[in-house]
Amino acid sequence: MTMLSYGRALSESADRQPDAVALIHEGRSTTYSELEAGANRLARIFAQLGVDEGDFVTISLPNGREVVETFFACWKLGATPQPISSRLPEHERQAIIELVNPRLLVVESSADVEDRLTFQMSSPNPEESISTDASNSAPLPDRVSKFRFAICSGGSTGRPKVIVDHIRGELDPETRFHGMAPGASILVPGPLYHSGPLINCMTILLGGGKVVLMSRFDARAALELIAQYRLELAIFVPTMLLRIWKLPEAERKAADLSSLHRVVSSSASLPNWLQREWIDWIGADRVWEAYGGSERIGGTIISGREWLEKPGSVGRVTEGRKLKVLGALGEDLACGEIGDIYCLPIDGPGSTYHYMGASPRRLADGWETLGDMGYLDGDGYLFLVDRRTDLIISGGSNIYPAEVEGAIESHPDVLSCAAIGLPDEDLGATVHAIVETQTAIDADQLRAYLLDRLVRYKIPRTFEFVDFAIKDDSGKVRRAALREERVPNSA
Repeated sequence: MTMLSYGRALSESADRQPDAVALIHEGRSTTYSELEAGANRLARIFAQLGVDEGDFVTISLPNGREVVETFFACWKLGATPQPISSRLPEHERQAIIELVNPRLLVVESSADVEDRLTFQMSSPNPEESISTDASNSAPLPDRVSKFRFAICSGGSTGRPKVIVDHIRGELDPETRFHGMAPGASILVPGPLYHSGPLINCMTILLGGGKVVLMSRFDARAALELIAQYRLELAIFVPTMLLRIWKLPEAERKAADLSSLHRVVSSSASLPNWLQREWIDWIGADRVWEAYGGSERIGGTIISGREWLEKPGSVGRVTEGRKLKVLGALGEDLACGEIGDIYCLPIDGPGSTYHYMGASPRRLADGWETLGDMGYLDGDGYLFLVDRRTDLIISGGSNIYPAEVEGAIESHPDVLSCAAIGLPDEDLGATVHAIVETQTAIDADQLRAYLLDRLVRYKIPRTFEFVDFAIKDDSGKVRRAALREERVPNSA
């Protein structure tokens, strides 16, 4: 096994295939030699601004060539990139910056950040204030970042925390990714401040492949890009798969997806009906689902062919990690019993990450939970039900919001949905559904539709129709925040 730093891996790809396309964004192609030169120039600028090995660099940039070059510039200095959404409210951005205390903040345009060294990417002449040859695009001395990146996560509560990934900034460039040898091509439709899109993008680039990066997901455009560039991999969140599925049938079926080796769903629960529809459409061997967290304490994966044998499962644990399901008193549960999912990484507790601004939910023996609930079958396959904090108990019965949301989202006019529990004096809580639609429907129509899909006590008592996206760019829904807006002091 030959290990290369992330910076060196990019340099070798630029030497080997300088004119090969590394990145395509909004029709603009960037070759490996251009990406390497841009990253080297930025690294020299950052170094002149004081960035050194071991430092954190907070990056507030939208998807595009510039943010990719910024990541590589950090790695070439041995620093740790820490991306955030460029659309964050000011108070939330400031809270993250205070928590991370980065050496440098990289922004697209002017930002009011008091007492913080800032580099503005869109400055007409960003190198004017740099005292040395910042335009030099030659390779830099080889360095390895101690942590490959640090990612913000609000979990189910919406309160930000930062997950510092303990993987070093180096890799074996011959490592396969989702069954593909180095040099594969991929569609990255999500924002690079989320770990899934970031890992997918950078892994392909580090292996000398081609990335087609979207500024923002659009279902029709995603299919067009796959066909146009003959892409082999596409990693979607369930909301994206749903939006694609709800395109006009004739248009969807006319899309040329013959180049695809694998479509992977991750980040949130994929409704069973939607998984089956995708398998029927493009074939069981090309539809996969993965489960895990940015903390990397545990993870599973399942192919569509396996899923047909184990419908509803997210697969078996991978990479030598361990997984078990515990009851409310910490007892091991039998197969089929629903409880809290606990994980243990192969090198033990604390080996894969550490938090800034939060504490792990870890037992005395080192097993840790991300807050998800589910059960195992006799073959070790995991089945998710929902998050512990989102469970609705109505009249003594457990109702899992993800199941309700999946049923509602199967309606052809529904784009997204969130199910939350509202207080009820008699039942303790009742189900309230917040629904984004593409055409007008009423509560009675939707309730009648659900009669064949949910038992009666799981059907929402009340519906609220909205005209905004309920799930974020990563496909997650912040149910606690939605509940707090409707029932103040409920969090």
